[in-house]
Amino acid sequence: MNKLDLLKTFVRVTELSSFTQAGESLGLPRSTASDQIRMLEDLVGARLFHRTTRKVQPTQDGAALYERSKELLADMDELEGLFRRDGAVLAGRLRVDMPTVVARKLVIPKLAQFVDAYPHIEVELSSSDRRVDLVRDGFDCVLRIGELPDASLVARSLGAMTMLNCASPAYLAKHGVPHTLDDLRKHRVVHYVPVLGARPIGFEYVLNGVTHQLPMAGTITVNNTDTYEAAALGGLGLIQSPVLGIRDHIESGRLVHVLPDFVAAPMDVSLLYANRRHLPQRAHVFMEWMTALIRDDEAQYANR
Repeated sequence: MNKLDLLKTFVRVTELSSFTQAGESLGLPRSTASDQIRMLEDLVGARLFHRTTRKVQPTQDGAALYERSKELLADMDELEGLFRRDGAVLAGRLRVDMPTVVARKLVIPKLAQFVDAYPHIEVELSSSDRRVDLVRDGFDCVLRIGELPDASLVARSLGAMTMLNCASPAYLAKHGVPHTLDDLRKHRVVHYVPVLGARPIGFEYVLNGVTHQLPMAGTITVNNTDTYEAAALGGLGLIQSPVLGIRDHIESGRLVHVLPDFVAAPMDVSLLYANRRHLPQRAHVFMEWMTALIRDDEAQYANR
């Protein structure tokens, strides 16, 4: 058995506190993960975990080995690509999470370019609006739009997304086209909140470099970007969205851009990961590719 494979399994069991979850994240049966840990314990001559029916916790020796193992695995990633820079030598699984709209409208249509450049990298792409636990769920990195609540993670800025205000032609025919902030008193917004029950911010705009929030009525509150988009298409109110999510609807006439002088600040796009030293090279090249992808998409809109 490859000793590095034993260490990889050990690190995942430690991070997830579960043989079953660690096995699933590595594509191994639970029994194999358990057997590998026993082999590693025999190899190092120490008990590495306290095992109960509910949880697996590292012993003092296990905790010490965990820190050294992460360093060793990171060093091996660096050594593998130290002298060979062509994309073909980069290999392994890259597990990434990102918002659904980014995956569906930006990444998936262009992902074949990344796959062609790095054919031996196996991409596992998770897309949802929920906040995943980067470490517990086994992600190499996660892409986030907007504020970053977890200061414990390392953040790499990938750029920013331009915001637009829009509504459906049917909604505007019924309620009128707003031209000023005062006009918004006669309008409704579709409220978006990360968690239902949270307080919506209303209508957000930047004036003279200062961000303002204007409370507004709304008939529906959603916590999913696809539903947010569908609510606008269904004539339920105004929405404020990155250009990426609604460009095709505006170009087709299904949504209309309004109040161009009162838009929200561009939304920052960041790639988050747990530790700069332990980020594999395959994640670095994905970062560079995503940065170029977002830059080119924004430039495409700016040059229209």
